[in-house]
Amino acid sequence: MTSAQPVIAVLGTGVIGAPVARNLAAGGLTVRAWNRTRAKAEALAADGVQVAGSPAEAVDGADVVLTVLSDGPRVLDAVRAAAPKLARGTVWVQVSTVGEAVDELAAFAEEAGLVFVDAPVQGSRQPAELGTLVVLAAAPPSVRPTVQPLFDLVGARTVWVGEDGASGAASRLKLVLNVWVGALTHGVGEALALAGRLGVDPEHFVDVVSGGPLDSGFFQGKSAAVLNRDWTPQFTVDNAEKDARLVLEAAERSGVRLDATEAGHRRFRRAAAQGHGDKDMAAAWFAGFDA
Repeated sequence: MTSAQPVIAVLGTGVIGAPVARNLAAGGLTVRAWNRTRAKAEALAADGVQVAGSPAEAVDGADVVLTVLSDGPRVLDAVRAAAPKLARGTVWVQVSTVGEAVDELAAFAEEAGLVFVDAPVQGSRQPAELGTLVVLAAAPPSVRPTVQPLFDLVGARTVWVGEDGASGAASRLKLVLNVWVGALTHGVGEALALAGRLGVDPEHFVDVVSGGPLDSGFFQGKSAAVLNRDWTPQFTVDNAEKDARLVLEAAERSGVRLDATEAGHRRFRRAAAQGHGDKDMAAAWFAGFDA
């Protein structure tokens, strides 16, 4: 990096962006953060994060820019707004789940002379807060020594999947992973919904799965959310619906039928229409019942 204490700009301080900025600052880096809703960024000031009033202000003089926004169009809008203050050669780490919009982002990076790193993360609020995300990364080997220390501060491990961020290999891997996340989420929700209506003690279902080959930390977390009716968002229904849509768009272009993902997308949309969009994705459980 270009200075003893590198300057990192984080554009987007939502469920993932805020803890990412906080963990980078805790690691001794100078961090500037911008968010469309300024209050979300201002909440980070107590953690030593400098709050910027615009994307351009945030990236001015930054060594590395991280975009952690909800989708491709918002990422592109933010980077375009920052462009007047983005020096050629600046490293841009794309952390958001953007699907195949990664191609448009990479094209903009090339046009602007930025070094593009495709690095979406696997994980939700709690792993982000604990710094235990899994970073899926594609970048030229020459830039890896620059970004790996950042990844080590926000994640438990980094999986390098390509040597060219513009290939979109990491973002496409994230789409594949989201097929599995959706299947697990809906599997838990539908099983518990049926248990309730059949008069089956849902705790018995959880007990049978626990400790066996079908168990996982994800299963335990989502089943506990449903049983306790605790919808504190780790990752919202609205975001899960967006991710499922991105998966389906990629599948259609690729000639693959994803019937289960399509059905799961409808469940996320139904739960959102019932008023649960800002709740944890486990609240797709509500989609099993009439509003």
